[in-house]
Amino acid sequence: MRPTEGTTPAVAFTGAAKTYGDVRAVDGVDLRIGRGETVALLGRNGAGKSTAIALLLGLCPPDAGTVELFGGPPERAVRAGRVGAMLQEARAVPRVTVGELVAFVAGRYPAPMPVGEALELAGIAPLAGRRVDRLSGGQVQRVRFALALAGRPGLLVLDEPTAALDVEARHAFWESMRAYARRGSTVLFSTHYLEEADAHADRIVVVDRGRVVADGTGDELRRAAGGSRVSVDLAGRPADGLELLPGVCSVEIRGDRALLRSEDSDATVIALAELGAIRGLEVAPASLDDAFLALTTKTKESVR
Repeated sequence: MRPTEGTTPAVAFTGAAKTYGDVRAVDGVDLRIGRGETVALLGRNGAGKSTAIALLLGLCPPDAGTVELFGGPPERAVRAGRVGAMLQEARAVPRVTVGELVAFVAGRYPAPMPVGEALELAGIAPLAGRRVDRLSGGQVQRVRFALALAGRPGLLVLDEPTAALDVEARHAFWESMRAYARRGSTVLFSTHYLEEADAHADRIVVVDRGRVVADGTGDELRRAAGGSRVSVDLAGRPADGLELLPGVCSVEIRGDRALLRSEDSDATVIALAELGAIRGLEVAPASLDDAFLALTTKTKESVR
């Protein structure tokens, strides 16, 4: 959904920074998310995604810069019930049914979503009478989603929401998320699944070492990364030295096939031809995986 024009953004990071000891977890982030947008936060483990979400939810203050939700401090928006969050660190509540738990949480909001509606939207209406501590991991994840919806939030924050779900459950979850987003809510989700970011977000924000290194649609990120993917059958030839060919940025071997990411596919193909390696030769535009690898730096240091 396109952001609502002429309104204060739902999310605004301005020079936001957070340091833990010697680690700069969030490093001068500037980011705006308009009302009604669905945005994916993408990054390696330790890129700073979790800290950025903690700042956004008011769980910790920035050391520098500001973070605002709907034009004010995060704490105000959270207290007003304008923010719903589905975080990874959540525990099942013993001896409480799904319906009781959602009703309890909904009762803490000024204008809650009806319990039945939250359960239906999260796809767990049949589980209303079941105890939470007797659910599978995937079912508990859906309960967390219902709890995030309970306050009818204008901003929905989802931290790795499909991490415990199988393929079928992931598909059902995204159907539910899109149904809620169509109501005009802003959605920010972090994920390791590039295909999910590409399929379900209006924009993808790539974070690396605490900084925003790219912000755009999947197609825009592919174009920004540039380059092509060249693949060829090795036909028994050794893979040694392929990374030294003209234009080659990286090499991946899959069985008897080499996948080369190249900044100059013409030069790479000519070099392969000179080696006689032209069997099964294919050239294709860079994938989102290629773009992600190109946009993020490889480092042994990481932040959380």
